[in-house]
Amino acid sequence: MEEKIGMSMLHEYQKLATKIRVDCLQMTHRGKSGHLGSMLSMADLLSVLYTTTLRVDPARPDWPDRDRFILSKGHGGAAVYSALAEKGFFPAELMEKYYLDDGMSGHISHHVPGVEFSTGSLGHGLPIAVGMALAAKHDGKKHRVFCLMSDGDCNEGSTWEAIMFAAQHGFDNLTVIVDYNRVQTLGKMEDVIEMEPFAQKMVDFGWAVRTIDGHDYQQIEDTLSQLPFEVGKPSWVLAKTTKCKGIKSMEGTVACHYGCVNDEQLASALAELGVAQ
Repeated sequence: MEEKIGMSMLHEYQKLATKIRVDCLQMTHRGKSGHLGSMLSMADLLSVLYTTTLRVDPARPDWPDRDRFILSKGHGGAAVYSALAEKGFFPAELMEKYYLDDGMSGHISHHVPGVEFSTGSLGHGLPIAVGMALAAKHDGKKHRVFCLMSDGDCNEGSTWEAIMFAAQHGFDNLTVIVDYNRVQTLGKMEDVIEMEPFAQKMVDFGWAVRTIDGHDYQQIEDTLSQLPFEVGKPSWVLAKTTKCKGIKSMEGTVACHYGCVNDEQLASALAELGVAQ
């Protein structure tokens, strides 16, 4: 039986997830652009990853033995920027120029300390992560590779090539987490490309699979503490999430996929998150 999260750790997870959501609201409002819904849906996943799971060192972003983390859904990069700043990889002031001239890129960029690879076009992240897992196996290295993807990533053929390759070669040093919010730029998943039964597809492709609530810190922590799920198989976490989680008026809407909030919406959203503007 898994040990329950202590109140202090639960507070840490909630604190970082709220900080990520607040930063993303403020960054996209300031830059007048961004994929807000995609950022907020993965805030809880990122909170556990950067608090407990990932073996990284803010003082040494290039530490050879660090775990590698790839954000395939690069349009949500501001959420990772926030987590990295909060953990001390770079000064938080840099985020004040998100999406502005000579500032931080809207899509995640490897020029930012703690970011392994620049992504943006869907379907690129997993092939890179698979290559990193292959290199680690070849060199006898013990670090792990994590890739956080969108369900939209899974519409791309390059993703499925990487899925097959990783399973065939038994990359149990690789973990994929899918932010399964089921809302994409053109509409809801069932109206674009339906993936169900998604978990069974991944089992059939040779992966070890877990399905979780991507906003339940206990489930996230328990699941990520069990990696790899099976020796000799890559691990696949299907995290069921809500687009734009935390802002009730925007949750689950196609409209929140791309864009930003106006002044009134920002004030309302921050109040909903318990933060004074």
